[in-house]
Amino acid sequence: MSLPQENTLSRQPAPAAKPAGQPQGAPHEEPGRHWFIDRPKVYAADVRGTFRRIKWAALVVLLAIYYITPWLRWERGPGIPDQAVLIDMVGRRAYFLWIEIWPQEVYYLTGLLIIGAFGIFFATTLAGRIWCGYACPQTVWTDLFMWVERKIEGPRTTRIRLDKAPMTGAKIARKTAKHAAWLGISLLTGGAWVFYFNDAPTLMNELLHGQITSGVATFIALFSFTTYFFAGWAREQICIYVCPWRSFQSAMVDEDTFLVTYEDWRGEGRAPLRKSQSWEDRQAAGLGDCIDCKQCVHVCPTGTDIREGQQISCIGCGLCVDACNDVMRQIGRPLDLVRFDTQSNQIAKIDGKPERVKLVRPRTVIYSLIMLVVACAMGIALLLRPTLDVSVLRDRAPLFVALSDGSVQNAYTIKILNKTHIARDYAVTVNGLTGASLSVVGNETAGSGASLTLKAAADSVATYRVFVKVPAAAVKSGSTDVAVIAKDQGSGEVGRHVSVFMAP
Repeated sequence: MSLPQENTLSRQPAPAAKPAGQPQGAPHEEPGRHWFIDRPKVYAADVRGTFRRIKWAALVVLLAIYYITPWLRWERGPGIPDQAVLIDMVGRRAYFLWIEIWPQEVYYLTGLLIIGAFGIFFATTLAGRIWCGYACPQTVWTDLFMWVERKIEGPRTTRIRLDKAPMTGAKIARKTAKHAAWLGISLLTGGAWVFYFNDAPTLMNELLHGQITSGVATFIALFSFTTYFFAGWAREQICIYVCPWRSFQSAMVDEDTFLVTYEDWRGEGRAPLRKSQSWEDRQAAGLGDCIDCKQCVHVCPTGTDIREGQQISCIGCGLCVDACNDVMRQIGRPLDLVRFDTQSNQIAKIDGKPERVKLVRPRTVIYSLIMLVVACAMGIALLLRPTLDVSVLRDRAPLFVALSDGSVQNAYTIKILNKTHIARDYAVTVNGLTGASLSVVGNETAGSGASLTLKAAADSVATYRVFVKVPAAAVKSGSTDVAVIAKDQGSGEVGRHVSVFMAP
């Protein structure tokens, strides 16, 4: 089941010619225009119903998570940030509750991205663009901005008249109040985002006293501007023209995917309802339940006319379902002329066959298994991940040094990563060389000989330059594989890194 790339179908008479530059078939034509893309402005009306309540609940929960999370505390010990979720760019750590991620463990971020991507694939296969309609940040903040707009400028018809009206003091006051509220929300949004990268109470104190750095101020301004522009001005145009997901979704849905669907077999042909006309007369005239009130179009945040079939501009929010059901109640007709349904169910209804819900399908099984495998792999890796890591870099210039007594020496840079929160001592040895002697440049306390004792401070990387010398009697020509072993003298944990020893 594929989605058309443009909304070009129409069951209405051909519209009058439009001015040059205005796209044909543009949804929801009104006098105001966006400046981001030259297309009619969408004046979304308010609506009440089941899906509107779900959207409000999703908005409140998601915004609460976004704004509250940086203030949650998690005790990790002395000298360690106690913010539950923190991306510490200075300390080069990421903290998520009890989990601490180092830069070397960026693969965990890769795993999260894979789970997130296939989670959206899974949701799309089940219910189309349900992510776009309820959980996408663009949708959530646009919904909030539109609510503010309705509260300040009034309902849909009032906003249309206001935009048509000449500039007056009252109009300037309303517009100013709306944009001031939008800017306030944008600043709160930008500020909250920066809290994820800094200790929230400390940064808030600096903000209140005007002591923030230029870098923090720049990022707050950047995130505030993008929020104001995307949610206030661009709005549905991000969903229609910018977001790549609108194109991907057609490859994710099939005949068993639940999508916002207009039952044209029941609603066509459309015509306004006359008071003198009975439903029997309408049916005899070949008219359906759709009275062409356009309420489904008026409430749509992207201006989509769902009666024209599936379109890439539909974000699957279901507000048109609420609007149509409200009209059906008023005129005494059965509900769900517009509903969430599958293509297979629509065909079954027309043929008089029973409907079916088929959630377990090859796509849903594959996506679920991928998410499960990646999640289990990440969980096992977290449970088994070491607190010690060793990396070794051999000097390439010179490859080796031949000493006067015939022995050969190589130089290495050894880095010991101590992921624990206490200082550790490590016994470092080299396997694969007979009679090898180790020494540390500028560190007599580490000792010398077959083993070294190297220290690493808590939660840090210790770097040492180490010489490895092999006596002449044991030198092998060319390259010899060796392993540098570091053993935690407290816990016994061992870290290992493979390298080579070069000789003439």
